[in-house]
Amino acid sequence: MSPKNPRNKNLPRQMAELFRLLGQPARLRILLMLGAGEACVCHLETALKLRQAYISQQLMVLREAGLVDSRRVGRNIYYRLKHPGLLPVIQSAGVWLGGEHFSLENYTHPPGTGLPGCICPRCTGEENTEAL
Repeated sequence: MSPKNPRNKNLPRQMAELFRLLGQPARLRILLMLGAGEACVCHLETALKLRQAYISQQLMVLREAGLVDSRRVGRNIYYRLKHPGLLPVIQSAGVWLGGEHFSLENYTHPPGTGLPGCICPRCTGEENTEAL
């Protein structure tokens, strides 16, 4: 689902497919969290309060669509937005629907702080920063 040539006759179909992918609330929440920086599955699980298997399934759909990338560090796989330009589209929709109440901060936690209850190396302070 990577961006194509804007003169492409299939652009409306590609846009419809993108919006179909974005039409699932959990996928939107995952993309909003990844918009603030990469995260592992256990981090997304803790923050979104969703089952690990369900998050992994949604990440697989997003990765197959070319919307997210991943990288392995030890036992953890970190996910990030492949095309950060998608985030303003999602945020604009949130602002349009929720006005001033929509904020990316609702989907993130302060940088450099651990997410309470998350066992990932970043949140527990056990991360090897040289591997990043």
